[in-house]
Amino acid sequence: MPVSSAPARMPLAVYILGLSVFALGTSEFMLSGLLPPIADDMDVSIPQAGLLISAFAIGMVVGAPLLAVATLRLPRKTTLVALISVFGLGQVAGALATTYEVLFVSRIVSALACAGFWAVGAAVAIAMVPVTARARAMAVMIGGLSIANVLGVPAGAFLGEHLGWRSAFWAVGAASAVALAGVVTLIPRIPVPERRPRLRGELAIYRDRQVWLSIVVTALAAGGVFCAFSYLAPLLTDVAGLAEGWVPGVLALFGAGALIGTTIGGRVADAHLFGVLLSGITASTVLLAALALFASSPAVVIALSLLLGISAFYTAPALNARMFNVAGAAPTLAGATTTAAFNLGNTGGPWLGGTVIDADLGYAATAWAGAAMTLVAIGFVAVSLRLHGRSRVVAGAPAAEPAGAERVQRV
Repeated sequence: MPVSSAPARMPLAVYILGLSVFALGTSEFMLSGLLPPIADDMDVSIPQAGLLISAFAIGMVVGAPLLAVATLRLPRKTTLVALISVFGLGQVAGALATTYEVLFVSRIVSALACAGFWAVGAAVAIAMVPVTARARAMAVMIGGLSIANVLGVPAGAFLGEHLGWRSAFWAVGAASAVALAGVVTLIPRIPVPERRPRLRGELAIYRDRQVWLSIVVTALAAGGVFCAFSYLAPLLTDVAGLAEGWVPGVLALFGAGALIGTTIGGRVADAHLFGVLLSGITASTVLLAALALFASSPAVVIALSLLLGISAFYTAPALNARMFNVAGAAPTLAGATTTAAFNLGNTGGPWLGGTVIDADLGYAATAWAGAAMTLVAIGFVAVSLRLHGRSRVVAGAPAAEPAGAERVQRV
């Protein structure tokens, strides 16, 4: 009987998870536009206020695997409800914070809940769709993050400018409440497996070289882009010569590119996973090099910002799906590991960019450093592809792949 080529219908619950990620992503990135008023209100320096961003990223790296392990045997829906509730309360605590220390702690708590929700939510999304729709399901979740960059972050900056920075926290808290209502009413109960997962068995995925290759590729691919993107604002004003008023629009343009890339990548990656990884990361490398070369040209930098958003997020569904493919025996830890890997890149990339700037190499040099990271990522993708091919030969896989569900790993 022939396999239908029609794409699987995406469950409504997956879109609810995407809505939740919109709230999570807005909170994660909105501080980039709120640092001056926060620093002024809390009587701290801009670098000290910037540590609030680092605290969130580190909380994501630590929290994803930690909460994945801690909630391993708990019902998935109950875990999601608890985590989005804690996240929302973290936003309220941030809005009410009277000292920098309280705000700092609220960011760490929010990051832990955010990381846990990402990990468990990804596992739930994967569980609700067939294997041939994994990348599309992850694209919906990542789409929530893209929309956060397009709408949520600029909206947070607008609220911060006109109603004070605390209003942005209240707005994310309200969005979290809406997400909570959606999770409670529309996320189905995921049956508990007859055989309860054992921590030792779940941790066994880390003995697989392909899992570690996926971690390295994800961290390098994300880090390379954010090495340059984190310093895009000063590059636009100090190198390209644009007025500060252009910065929010260009950042939103990057977010629009991210949404386009996520949509395209999610539809293509299920059938051409390695092809998406190689083409997307290669495109990012070329675009980063072009950004370094033409940083003084305003029109080129603006165009490259859009294209870089497309290439970076075009690969994101494939990076997520690849981890679930190689660590399918431990889906919750797979989601947690991917979350941690992305945030390692989001932390390490800006650190490398800052090191380049401190060395007086200029803001444009951050794009060269990012291109170097993504170039190394391409090498690791090639190694992973070669090992994948060998494993299929050993397993006796046919040289020509059949159509339909068996095409998930086609290049």
